[in-house]
Amino acid sequence: MVRLAANLSTMFPHLPFLERFDAAADAGFKGVEFLFPYELPATTIAERADRRGLDIVLFNLPAGDWDAGERGIAAMSDRVADFRASVALALEYARVLRCPRLHLMAGKVRADEEARAMLVKNITYAADAAARDGIDILVEPINTRVDMPGYFYATSAEALSVMDEVARPNVRLQYDIYHMQIMEGDLARTIARLLPRIGHMQLADNPGRAEPGSGEINYPWLLRHIDRLGYSGWIGCEYRPASDTRAGLTWAESFLARD
Repeated sequence: MVRLAANLSTMFPHLPFLERFDAAADAGFKGVEFLFPYELPATTIAERADRRGLDIVLFNLPAGDWDAGERGIAAMSDRVADFRASVALALEYARVLRCPRLHLMAGKVRADEEARAMLVKNITYAADAAARDGIDILVEPINTRVDMPGYFYATSAEALSVMDEVARPNVRLQYDIYHMQIMEGDLARTIARLLPRIGHMQLADNPGRAEPGSGEINYPWLLRHIDRLGYSGWIGCEYRPASDTRAGLTWAESFLARD
């Protein structure tokens, strides 16, 4: 059954971080995801989530110098020490936040043999470290046409190829409907085919990356289709509201009511 999680980084960017948990809970969400928690103590975040009855379902490993444009360091051969430190920090937070999955970003790196070998080695390292706590490591293809030119993998096939080489059961696909609509389309068939390997999903409409109903994707049909397939995970609402966040949630009312 489809369960929706609010992405605190995109849905409530105008609020201080802890207040975003309150906004998500007040809107009816039972789960939340976000980019990075590392500016606050993990115990402080856990207390706010627990107070509002929210599951923390996903966040990212540290991804390098975000403000300088880095979008992950896992494929960079000169950043191994930084990467391993990021794994340790993310797992420390995940334990306290009881978060069962972490998104590992490859980086904006030319996908040559050296970078691929480094990426496979680093994902394997992270997966083995995370497995001790029962945590999944997620890899996500991200569109390179609009949002992230130069990112290491942009299609599900490219990401799955890396996953196959890593060959760890706790390495799963993070399937973002918005990104994959841009890069490959055929969403219904692709999701059905890849479902056994999907560990988390996200959504936004296209173009514009706003809420469902603002663009070309038939979300009422697609979400029912995902339900029929038997997907039991979370779908993160990683979109930028077109105007008022609460007013733009009419599309989600039936799903939030059953969470």
